[in-house]
Amino acid sequence: MKTTAAVVHEVGKPLEIEELDLAGPQEGEVLVRYTHAGLCHSDLHVMQGEIAGWLPMVLGHEGAGVVEEVGPGVTRVAPGDHIVCSFIPSCGSCHWCATGRQAICDWGANIMRGFLPGEHWPFSGPRGRYGAMCMLGTFSQYGVIHQFSAVRIEPDLPLDVAALVGCGVPTGWGSAVNAAEVGPGQTVVVYGIGGIGINAVQGARMAGARYVVGVDPVALKRETARALGATHVAADADEAQRIVGELTRGVGADKAIVTVGRTDSEVIDHAFSAIGKAGTLVLTSMGGNFHDRTIQLPAQVATLWKKTIKGSLFGDCNPTTDIPRLLDLYRTGELKLDELITNRYSLEQVDEGYADLLAGATSAGSSSTTTADYAAGEFRREG
Repeated sequence: MKTTAAVVHEVGKPLEIEELDLAGPQEGEVLVRYTHAGLCHSDLHVMQGEIAGWLPMVLGHEGAGVVEEVGPGVTRVAPGDHIVCSFIPSCGSCHWCATGRQAICDWGANIMRGFLPGEHWPFSGPRGRYGAMCMLGTFSQYGVIHQFSAVRIEPDLPLDVAALVGCGVPTGWGSAVNAAEVGPGQTVVVYGIGGIGINAVQGARMAGARYVVGVDPVALKRETARALGATHVAADADEAQRIVGELTRGVGADKAIVTVGRTDSEVIDHAFSAIGKAGTLVLTSMGGNFHDRTIQLPAQVATLWKKTIKGSLFGDCNPTTDIPRLLDLYRTGELKLDELITNRYSLEQVDEGYADLLAGATSAGSSSTTTADYAAGEFRREG
């Protein structure tokens, strides 16, 4: 069958809209009609060469849609099911899945190679085989994914909102709730109020933090942080440090979460200084090159003050259970998702959407704040 998709062909170049051929689902695979997708900063990292992947590649790794067809052996979903795509698959049987850590499922090692297990390449076109971002490629009208990447959701949930729970929402929320283990009465600082950071703010609030300080140079993002749970906001790390000192009478924050678009040693230094004794620093940001050495901290301070530094992927969430869980929290009004959608774009406007994201013209522009509607063959983005 044919599908229209947004493709990156070369690092540093805009996305191109192409009509591609899409093969049918094979063993364990699912044909999905994508209805909505989210603009996430991680796709920009591919476009900018900070994350390596097979090129040409259909971008998009946040998505929701309807199952059209399933291949042999598929048991997790059936035709007609509404699903959210998980950007990290969960096989359920590797060491990590079996010990309750689906975010680091062994299948995640292959998500940027472009093909599905067994080297099946669903997308093809005038330039040969086309890869799919995170084995998904949600910037397309249709896609073929593995069942391990599909999470069934209740059919009454709006798919434009549900799309955001495939990456940015659980990554941010879980960074606070799971990785940082924020507790009642604690003080939390979130550096970078993009699509991940704003949900770290929501997670910290829901976990009972007394003070949540959101740090971002963009005024619109600071306003959004206040609206969704931040008790205080700061335009830069120095201002945040002063606020934390005043709020805690010099004790320091309990937790700091780094969700900036690009991690560097400076932001890590600031976050490390902001936490007090026995504090925890969670690194969630994916910016920067894989081999960059961005952590250079005084070991004696870490030892004597018992400070903890830890990385977090997917907010340490288990997608098969946490995606439905988060949508249940949305249903009850405890988790705000509609407020994350600030703009809508057509598929042809996808580069415009990313330009707005980079310019801070979306309230949560560092990550997945934009969704896309492929109604009648048209890709519309909300976000």
